[in-house]
Amino acid sequence: MPEHRHLWIRAQLGTERVRARRGLDLPPVLAEVSAHRRLRGPYTAAGAILRALVPDALERCPEVVARHDIEILSTTPELRDVVPATRETLTSLAVPKERTRFYSPLRTLRIAHGLVEFVEEYLGALDAGPRALVVGDAHRADPTDAEFLAVLLRRVPPERLRVVVTTDGEPLEIPVGPGPETLPTALEAHCALIEAEPEPEADADAVTGMERAACYVAGDGTDDDPAVLVAYQELPPAERAALHDRRRAELEATGQASLLLGAVPWHAQHGSAPADTGADALRHALDYCMDLGYYHAVVDLGERGRLLVDHLSHPDHWWAFTTKMTTSFAALGLPERALPLYDEARTLSSAPEVHMQAAYATAMLYTRHFEEDRRDHDVARAWANQAIAFARWAPDPKEREALTVFNRNGLALVEVHQGRLQEALTLLDTCMARLDETLEADEHALHRSVLRYNRAQVYAGLKRFEDAVADYTAVIERDPNYAEYWFDRGMLHRQLGELEHALTDYDQAVRLSPPFPEAYFNRSDVRTELGDLDGAVADLGYVLRLDPAFPSAHLNRGALLAQFGDAHAALHDAEAGLALSPDDPQLLCLKGSVLAETDPAAAEQAYAAALAADPACGQAWALRGELAYQEGDLGRATADLERAAALSEDPGVRFNLALVYHDAQRYDDAVKLLDALLDSEDDADARLQRARCLMLLDRPDAARADLQACLDSDPASAEQVYDLMPDLLPG
Repeated sequence: MPEHRHLWIRAQLGTERVRARRGLDLPPVLAEVSAHRRLRGPYTAAGAILRALVPDALERCPEVVARHDIEILSTTPELRDVVPATRETLTSLAVPKERTRFYSPLRTLRIAHGLVEFVEEYLGALDAGPRALVVGDAHRADPTDAEFLAVLLRRVPPERLRVVVTTDGEPLEIPVGPGPETLPTALEAHCALIEAEPEPEADADAVTGMERAACYVAGDGTDDDPAVLVAYQELPPAERAALHDRRRAELEATGQASLLLGAVPWHAQHGSAPADTGADALRHALDYCMDLGYYHAVVDLGERGRLLVDHLSHPDHWWAFTTKMTTSFAALGLPERALPLYDEARTLSSAPEVHMQAAYATAMLYTRHFEEDRRDHDVARAWANQAIAFARWAPDPKEREALTVFNRNGLALVEVHQGRLQEALTLLDTCMARLDETLEADEHALHRSVLRYNRAQVYAGLKRFEDAVADYTAVIERDPNYAEYWFDRGMLHRQLGELEHALTDYDQAVRLSPPFPEAYFNRSDVRTELGDLDGAVADLGYVLRLDPAFPSAHLNRGALLAQFGDAHAALHDAEAGLALSPDDPQLLCLKGSVLAETDPAAAEQAYAAALAADPACGQAWALRGELAYQEGDLGRATADLERAAALSEDPGVRFNLALVYHDAQRYDDAVKLLDALLDSEDDADARLQRARCLMLLDRPDAARADLQACLDSDPASAEQVYDLMPDLLPG
């Protein structure tokens, strides 16, 4: 058995997988769980692991539990009794009728990384010995668990925690959506495959069909033995439904909330009242998963629910199953699957609220979710206006105003997408004023914060930065635990050059959210500008732990490592980035700059590749010009640096071109370049170089003035000054 890989057991039947797992020589097992989503829906496996580990972690390392409370409570609701929620937001606290914002589909990836880090930190609190973790039925895992397992397999060394994953023999499905971590890829990359031997056919036993069927239901439908499934299907429908009813009652009596997302709705769906109890159970799971951003599960639950009810028998359930499916399709990048369902709703229903919500959502499809060639902002505007018209028919005055404002906010987004920022600002101002006039201060707090946040973004687009910061600050004061507000304000502070404020905001975004690479990447840029290069390198290293396929992180870390003189590590980052993005001109420039000292020919090739990818890359022209200068080819150096100066505003390029002009005895041209540089910023090196040229042009008084200015502003330049003009020596 390979010692330094995780293990993947593959066999068609569960009994074969269990037998193969029992034959393994593993270190002490941390937990052995099933990932079958029929048990507890999203995070079935992760929740089982946490229920096994968190009680001990609370005793052994409570600070680790506190640090990961968002991930723990988002995946394992049973632990709310023992793990306090310290970072609630208006989004997490909003009552259903006031929920107007939903999580990004990438949030589950952040949760997965946080869960993996919890496991790693918990292992660190145990003794030094290795452990094992066994996860069965991964082929039936919800995409949330599949994503978690993919991250776990990639990030955790098998010598510290050997993960054993079992699946059936069929190819694993890759779920649709934006997440880059997929279980099939992780299994192939990080696991040694064990193909379990098929079991010999067993002799017929005395177990009756009813007993087999009862076992299937008692196991919550996870047994994959064909004989058991046949026995279940052959039961009379009434007997089968009775088994489901009894099992559902048993599970509900446990009071475990995650069972209401998996086994309970499955049993209710197949029990004696599918259109009533079944639909109610599916609706509860649907609403919960929607609020947490588990969009694949929402689609599954919506499809199942729509098989049980229709627009006449249960209009509220029917519309909830439909509209939450469509919202999830849009979130997962499948807007084309949403539009026919909205058209169906408009055909079947005459309820104003259905038409209002469908109109708003259709507007969002056309202005935001469709691919660029399918977007049509005028069509979106028409649907948004229709949604506003339907909102005005709501009977309750407060609800009417809230709905009208919500839909006008959608119209403001259309205005933004059409470049009409002032019109969007006017809409948002009006919306906020109307809510302030109509509602009590504590009503629709979430949507009011969303409106102000949207206005901050519009202010930023209009370059009204002070107003934008004021709105970001206001929403942070109202909703201080929402990490994205801090992240976005940090970007604005950085744009304004307020680096310390930006760093504080990014620190808060990091503290308040499960790990996401963009926060650390942006913080690394600020740390670089503040001179904290070690901190910047550490942040970029963490970015690449979270997302190895982040070319800009390889680029920035490589550039910093090159500054530290670690050419080997810098070249490794350049090559790693180019493996992801082979034609990236900046990565090619980094590679060339690292190779320039030791392999000028290879550096030349890298610069040529950068220019082939982007002929307007000023950095590549500049670096190739510097390389030619180092090799004594003034003609090529001049041509390349002149091209770079035409493409780039970088003062360093013009300074280097002035050096080339000096060596080519083009002193007047050098002085003109240096004059322009010194007009924009006083620089001792530029003054020294201009003085050299001025002396060669027989302009000693002007040279003397430059050299004296160098002495006054930079005493460290004294040696070079006195070498050029010894009579400046004191006394």
